[in-house]
Amino acid sequence: MTDEYEDNDPEYDIDFRENPEQYEIGRGEEGVFKVQPYKDELLALWTFKTPDEAEESAKTIYEQYEEYRENDDFPGMDMARKYLQMGYTRAMRYAKYPGGQKYLDGEEREPEEWADPEKREAALIFEERLERVREDADYHEAKETHRER
Repeated sequence: MTDEYEDNDPEYDIDFRENPEQYEIGRGEEGVFKVQPYKDELLALWTFKTPDEAEESAKTIYEQYEEYRENDDFPGMDMARKYLQMGYTRAMRYAKYPGGQKYLDGEEREPEEWADPEKREAALIFEERLERVREDADYHEAKETHRER
């Protein structure tokens, strides 16, 4: 499936804030670049270039998560979680692999410990906020309620 096809997928024509019942939780970071209006709200906040930028990014995304939680907006809560998770996984890839290149000539490279210590620090910053969400009883309750719908 090409990106062009995915962008034209009717699923992504949905405003999930107005139609939360149509939001599917999905696996991992699925939907982070497509589910609206959350993509537009969160992607602009997301960066892991430096530990300082990662700190600001993770803090701001977590604050957005809290706002979604206050508004009983589970799709927003889940999308904020996904952006925190993506901050962790992407930064950790750069921490372990020079230039973030996990594959070289089609072969998976051996990870280095630590190819980029600053990216590892950025990853750990995102991980701390991600764990807050994962441990949040309100998140789990909202997720269960969403699944029951």
